[in-house]
Amino acid sequence: MESKRQQKVASLLQQELAAVFQRDLPHLFPGLPPGINLVRVSPDLGVARVYLSVLSIGSVADKASKGEAQMQLVQDTSKEIRQALAKRIRRQLRIVPELVFFLDDSAAYAAQMDRVFGDLEIPPAPTEPTPGEATDAATSIGKRPRLFGGSEE
Repeated sequence: MESKRQQKVASLLQQELAAVFQRDLPHLFPGLPPGINLVRVSPDLGVARVYLSVLSIGSVADKASKGEAQMQLVQDTSKEIRQALAKRIRRQLRIVPELVFFLDDSAAYAAQMDRVFGDLEIPPAPTEPTPGEATDAATSIGKRPRLFGGSEE
């Protein structure tokens, strides 16, 4: 469970990292910069885990190779990214957390699960009652339950 402070710092880091990728360091990312899906901050605010998604058009294998290449680029330039982030948040945070980047493949996983569920053949539910249910339902339609004994009305 994250504290309010962790949530606020994570939100700030997510917004400012997006600005760093788009405005301060666009030359590092040819094409589209990586998207930031989620930021999680440790309780001592010393480490931030940043989950990135790579936006690309093409086949699944092409996306995977481009994602790995872009993640390697982010890992190689993490020092520059942290310095640019420090310039942007120096008045809000005393210490800039260490940034650890992860590739977030939740969108690909969701698409795969959607394909799996789409391929399932689920038979329709039976609409005809079974013979035992038909006789029970027919006999209980006209009767009212007795609550306190006595005769039925």
